[in-house]
Amino acid sequence: MSTLTDTVTPVAELKKRVLAFAQERDWEQFHSPKNLSMALAAEAAELMEHFLWATPEASRDIAAEPAKRQKIAEELADVVIYSLEFANQTGMDVAAIIEAKMAANARKYPVEKAKGRSEKYTEL
Repeated sequence: MSTLTDTVTPVAELKKRVLAFAQERDWEQFHSPKNLSMALAAEAAELMEHFLWATPEASRDIAAEPAKRQKIAEELADVVIYSLEFANQTGMDVAAIIEAKMAANARKYPVEKAKGRSEKYTEL
């Protein structure tokens, strides 16, 4: 497998590789939106487990610690893989839905109201 990086790898290539991996193993039969969303939640929980009870500052240190970073990276990869497979199985265009969501978020959280604040948009 070639070396992929964010700077040179299109999302479409990642989706293609994730789909091929599942197809080679005949796993698409298990990849309903329900099952993939549940698997995604489970993997997100495994990612969160690395930071359980840590302060926000300590969580940055944990993420930078080489011994833990690899395990955290594996959990993040699982989250992204399941997300891409969900997109494959539902026919969603990841770039398009991210662009639409970012535009909606920009309307909900205008810079002049939201900058430096963590409140929900209904509280700004």
